[in-house]
This record gives sequence, C-alpha cells and structure tokens, in this order.
Amino acid sequence: MNTSTSTHDSTRIDDTRIRAVRPLITPALLEELLPVPLAAQQLVQRSRAAISALLHGHDDRLLVVVGPCSIHDYEQAMAYARALQAQADALSHDLLVVMRVYFEKPRTTVGWKGYINDPHLDGSFAINQGLEMARRLLLDVLALGLPVGTEFLDLLSPQFISDLVSWGAIGARTTESQSHRQLASGLSCPVGFKNGTDGGVKVATDAILAAQAPHAFMGMTKMGQAAIFETRGNDDCHVILRGGKQPNYSRVDVDATCALLQGAGLRAQVMVDVSHANSSKQHQRQIAVAEDVAQQIADGDGRICGLMLESHLEEGRQDIVAGQALRWGVSVTDACISLAQTVPVLQTLAAAVRARRALRA
Repeated sequence: MNTSTSTHDSTRIDDTRIRAVRPLITPALLEELLPVPLAAQQLVQRSRAAISALLHGHDDRLLVVVGPCSIHDYEQAMAYARALQAQADALSHDLLVVMRVYFEKPRTTVGWKGYINDPHLDGSFAINQGLEMARRLLLDVLALGLPVGTEFLDLLSPQFISDLVSWGAIGARTTESQSHRQLASGLSCPVGFKNGTDGGVKVATDAILAAQAPHAFMGMTKMGQAAIFETRGNDDCHVILRGGKQPNYSRVDVDATCALLQGAGLRAQVMVDVSHANSSKQHQRQIAVAEDVAQQIADGDGRICGLMLESHLEEGRQDIVAGQALRWGVSVTDACISLAQTVPVLQTLAAAVRARRALRA
C-alpha cells in the first residue's frame, strides 16, 4: 500500500504554473461606475477628428504628445495636466497638444508594470483598483479640456479606457505583434506605430498596412464575454521614429522613412519621438533633438506631422524603494525633462509651425 502523503496529481496538465485566479471587473460595470459625461465625449470626438484631419493633410498644425513617461500618482498627474492645459490653449493655433497618460509599461526583463497593473507600487497587483483609478484620472483630465493619449500594451485593457483616448501608440516591442496590429485595426482613435527597437522602420510600415486592413480575432466584450471581433480597419495610423541602434530624427532619416512609406503606398509622414534612443536615453537631450526637428519644420518640411516628448513636473527619475517616500513630480520610470524646461520647447515648436505656414503662404 502507498503510504505517501503527497496530494500531487500526476495527471494534471492545465494551469500548472498559475498561482491564483482572481475575478476581474467587466468594462461595462466600470463604465457604469464611471460614465462619460457629454462634454468629455464631445472632446474625444472633436480631438480624434482633428488628429485625423492633421494626418490626412487638412490641418497644418503639429500634433504634440507630451507628458510623463508613466503615471504613478493621481495628484501629480492632475497638477501636470492643469499646467499643460494652459499651454495647450495658448498655443492651440499652431499645436494640437495631447497629454501623454501612460498606464502600462513594457519591461525589458522585470519591474513595475504601471498604474493599472500595480497602482499602489508595492507588488499587490490591485488591478481592479488600477483600472478604476486609471479611468477616473482620464475623465478628470478630459474635464479640463485636454485630450489624452496612451500606449496600448495589454490586449484587454483597451475595453476599459479606450473610449476616453484620442490618440494611441503601439510601442517598439509590440509593433511587430500581429495581435497589436489587429487591435489597432479596430480602435476608434488614430494610432502611431513606433519603429522597432533596432531602429528598423519597415516593421512599422508593415504594421500600418496590416492595421488598415479588416481583421477577425478573439477578444472580450464590454460585458466580459469571449467573442470574435471583426474590424473595418484603421486609416488613421502613422509611423513614430524613436531611434534604435542610433538616432533617426535627422532630415536624412525622415527622407528615408518617407521614401519607404511612399513605396508601400502610404502617406509620407512621420512623428518623431525625441526621447528613447533618439536622445540616447539622456533626458535633457530631448531639448536639443526637439530643436533640430523644429528647424526641419521651420524650413518647410510638411512631412513631420507630430512630436513626442517625455516631461514631468520635475526633471529626472527615481527608483521605487520599499519604505522610502518618493520625490514629488519625478518619474519612476524613464527620466523626463521638467515642465519648466518643456514650455520653451513647446513655444519653439509653435514658432516652427508658424514659419512653415509662412513659407506656404
């Protein structure tokens, strides 16, 4: 007789590495808890249409997506949003400003995965709370009159917040992902695809072609049910140059990218992300890179449709350390320039747009 006390089931083959399964709130319940006011709905519709018009050459402004590398605190995010809104209003004739409100962070190995995944920054993974906190923040930023942009990383989270987003990004690590291309084909907002982490632009060009096409894929409905989604395709997609093995924001890089896009039958236009590899991950270099891009715009280059900038209340970055208070307004992921450093950059970009406009007059 076997006297072993082991309860191990040697025939089990499913979920053998799952530690726990917890209930997830449905998107429909979250939307019932935090519905979209009419003013916010109108702002999202209006800003999406404006971005689309810009991408299709019907608006000569520059799309500027600016804000913290990642959101980790409600009060700090709102303080930033209020200050940015003042600049967005002042420069609205030349810039279409969208606040960068990133809730999900892709990690090279491991690390804090963002406001939705771990809102308390302590490894508790209170995802239901994170979803509610994220949606509430988006609604409050929209209430200021400021449209928002975010990166779509998780394939399910868009169902909880995408109705509030005016512009979306697919990151360098996921641009080549078929699932993210399919997701973009069904999103209601314009979407930018970053070039690959190695700097390759063809993967982003291929992603745009894929996202423009209709797709059928499996997903989750607002009611939390598994379903097959059939999309119409998204014609409001574009490339984001973010560098790779070397920066790719120069005039030569823009020429090469636009030639590749035209060869694929796509619009010859680019957005430049002045952070990441384009600034060699030196946050203050974003200012110099933005000035270079602004000069290209001032010289009349109409192919540059947008710019991305990582900016927080204060410059730099900090680590999350258990038991240690975080400094106010400082990024906990990539280093950012300060808001005080950001304002002159926005003004320089606005002046460049005016110069470009004057050349066309």
